[in-house]
Formats: sequence, C-alpha cells, structure tokens
Amino acid sequence: MSAPSNADRNVGPAVERVARLEVDPAYVRLEGLHCVKHALRFGADVALLVTTDREAVIGLAHILAPDIRARLVADLVEVEAAHLGDVLGQRHFDLLGFARRPTSVGVPTVAPAVLLEDPRNLGNLGAAVRVAAGFGARAVWTTGSVDPWHPTVVRAAAGLHFAVDVARVADADPMRAGDGPLLAFDPSGDDLRRVTIPDEAVLAFGSERRGLSPRLRRQADRLVAIPMRDQVSSYNLATSVAVALFHWTAGSGEPVDGS
Repeated sequence: MSAPSNADRNVGPAVERVARLEVDPAYVRLEGLHCVKHALRFGADVALLVTTDREAVIGLAHILAPDIRARLVADLVEVEAAHLGDVLGQRHFDLLGFARRPTSVGVPTVAPAVLLEDPRNLGNLGAAVRVAAGFGARAVWTTGSVDPWHPTVVRAAAGLHFAVDVARVADADPMRAGDGPLLAFDPSGDDLRRVTIPDEAVLAFGSERRGLSPRLRRQADRLVAIPMRDQVSSYNLATSVAVALFHWTAGSGEPVDGS
C-alpha cells in the first residue's frame, strides 16, 4: 500500500475545493486517468487531484502511466464517495482533476488547423480534438454554441486539449488572416486523393446532419471530398478529420493555390 502523504489529509477542504472549482469558469474538469495523464504530460496547470480509491488509482497509473505516478503519490487526495457525491451528484469518477483552462497551448509546429462548423455532439467533438492532437494539428477551432472545453468533450478527447490549441470562435472570418488556403470538406468537392494539403491550411468540416453552410462553402479556396462507397451517407466527424490529417501527413496530390 502506498504511504499516505500530506495530500491525504484535510479531506473536508479538498471536497470544498472541488465544489469551488466545479463552478469556476477558469478551470476545466478532468475525468479519469487518461484525461489526467494527458493533461499532465502536456503541461496543464493541474490544481487538484481527488479519488475515492487512492491505492487503486496509483496502482493503475503504475501500469498504464508510470510517468505520472510520482505526481499522484504526492498530490492525490482520497475522499469519501458520499462526500464527493454531495458535490457532483451520482456521477462516479475513479480519478478527478481540475486544471486551469489555458488561453493557448503554444503548439510549436507548422501544421494544418481544423475548423469544425457548429458541432453539436460532445462526444464527436472530443474525438475530433483527440485525432487532431494525435496527428499534430496546430489548432481546433469551433463555431456555434457548444463549448469545446465542456467536461464531456475533454473526457472524449482523453485530456488532449492541452496538446493542441482548442478555442471557440464567433465567426470563420477572423481566422483567415495570416493563414493558408481554406479547404472545406464537402461531397461535391475534388477527390482528396488528388489534393495536397499545405502545412498552413485550414481544414473545415460541417456538422454530420447539415454539412457545411453555404457561407463557408463560398469562403473556401477549394472544396474537397473524402472518397466514400456508394450508398454510404457520411463519415463520423472524427473519422473525416482523421482521414484528412492522415492525407496531410502523406503529402500526395496537387498543390492548392491559396492566393
């Protein structure tokens, strides 16, 4: 059994901090080991880590994420499930963290940005962020009413919001300044297999139900279509993002003139 640390004491104040951070817009909730693991790996400012079973979480981290085990040993606070339930309702988390929401993560690479137009499904949005981070995209921008830092989105992204700039923007126009060509993915576009995606491109994807708006189609430097079998209506949003970014890494096709 892991030796108790100072983090195990003063459980009452820890639950009180959960209650405060849960409603503080400056912080984002991290649910589960994968979220906490990636947040720590990519430099998140994690303010609090709590669990209802400290020994089990540290043991799991020893197997799945040994690089963060020392941080858990030092800072992980064990609290009673009933006390945590008083704050969070009936939801159960093996590991819960709170990290300061960054204004920018400063991705030091030249790579495409992903624009998601008015996404609605939190799980799909999180999966798209996870894919974008995995391929090394420089940013994920969203329009519409959904907060891309919603805890459900962060959980679906496995905490990889801290590996790529993620932000909601009011409009597509401001992001064009200084960027490369806007490639909008639409079934009526040119076959992706004949297109080269420049490093500085912005890759735009519409919602699965409505697709791209007419306005974004007009703004696009080029419409691009992902090959799809007849009678298949659409791909999942994250799948489309993954296909596009994989194609970018392959670097095949014809250059796009963004002038």
